[in-house]
Order: sequence, then C-alpha cells, then structure tokens
Amino acid sequence: MKKHVFLLVALATFFTAFISCSNDDPKTSQVEVRLVDAPGDYDAVNIDVQDVMINASDGENGWKSLGNVTPQVYDLLELTGGVEALLVDTEIPAGKISQIRLVLGENNSIVVDGQTHPLATPSAQQSGLKLNVHQDLVGGVKYTFILDFMVDKSIVVEGNGAYSLKPTIRVITEAASGAISGMVNPFDYQVEVSTVVGEETITTLTNEEGKFMLYGVPAGTYSVTFTPDEASGLTPKTVEGVNSVLGENTDMGTVELE
Repeated sequence: MKKHVFLLVALATFFTAFISCSNDDPKTSQVEVRLVDAPGDYDAVNIDVQDVMINASDGENGWKSLGNVTPQVYDLLELTGGVEALLVDTEIPAGKISQIRLVLGENNSIVVDGQTHPLATPSAQQSGLKLNVHQDLVGGVKYTFILDFMVDKSIVVEGNGAYSLKPTIRVITEAASGAISGMVNPFDYQVEVSTVVGEETITTLTNEEGKFMLYGVPAGTYSVTFTPDEASGLTPKTVEGVNSVLGENTDMGTVELE
C-alpha cells in the first residue's frame, strides 16, 4: 500500500472570485490553498501532492479532506516570481479551524547538477509538523492560504550523499473578500439583491424570511440595489455607501421597500 507523508501546517485568517450566495444565513466560507516556493540552489525539487486536509477540532479524529485536489507532482523551483500552484478552491463549513495538512505521496525527487535523486522523507515526518492556530472563519467570506515551501531549509544532504525532505513551510494567510447581508421588508415577494464590482455583478435573491447574503465582495464601498418582483407592486431601491470589509460580514440590517 502506498504510504503517504502528512505535513501539517498552520492557518490563520482565511481569495478574488465573484460568487452568489444561497438564500439562507451564511454557513460556509470559501477556501483557496496555493503553493509557492522560496528558491533553493538545485535544478529541480519535485514534490508529489496527493491531498489537502483540514482539522476543525483539537483531536486527530477531526481531519477531513478538502476534496477537489488533483494529485500532481510540482517542481517547487518553478513556483517563484509570482507563479503559484492552486491546490484546491472549495467551500467548507464556517467556524473554527485548527490546522491544515498537506498530504504527499512517494514520488518526490531532486535534481542536482543534472542528476535526479530520490527525495526520501524520514518516517518520523509521517506524524507531521503541527502548528496550531485556532481561527474562526466568517461565513460568506473567501480566504486564501499560501504555503511557502522553503526549499533551502527543507532539503537535507545525508552522510551517504542521499537527499531527504524535512519540510519547512511558511504560511501566508489572508482574507480576500468580505460579505454583505441583511433583510428586506416586506418579504411576501422575492427580491433580487445586487451590487456591481468592476465589470462583474454579484447577485442573490432573498429567502422566505426576506434574508439575503452577497458572498465574495472585495473590500470597498458599493451601491446595493433591491429589485422586487413586479407582481409585488414595490418600488426598486438602491442603498449607497455600503462598505465591504475584508474578513467581515457587513450587516445592512432591515431594508424597507415601499
């Protein structure tokens, strides 16, 4: 059975995509994990990424795969100068996250002076490098984890000339958007809620309780437009000066339509 190497790295605050929300209260956060490299003095350093997992508890039983990860071998030395590898882009339940884990396969290698060598990973590393940071993810907000693989500190030359991988990873974390929510009154009819971001329009609909949520809104000040169903007889309304703050959900309160 193929062995896997588990590398555990921390996270803190959790990208810029424009997405519409569900009609209910925000229950998920969008999470993006990217891989970059701090350069090393080698021809190539190839790592076999199999999966990315998160731990939403304080115990070993809390690990779950983020899914949507295509196993692939990455040459870390190509991930420099602004080049990044997107490992996963998905939604997870909002709430507390304690750790993230990078799962590697066995197909790891290093190229030195044109010669390819296996890149062994000591069995002790299977228990992983644990850095615990307990962070609450805000529903409706998009977060990015950038895993900076520090090659010079991660490669060990053994006494027999073999090479081993003892990963040192620096985690850069950022919230790349905010969210805007609220309620519409009356809520007997469905209302379209929208805001324009550059050339894109983020749109959602109110639910049966009149609640709405605009997900993935970049930081800035926006006009939010409310367009009721024509059958309602209500007049469309635009609210100016609504702020979206990175990592936060801006609650507009109740918007009254006439």
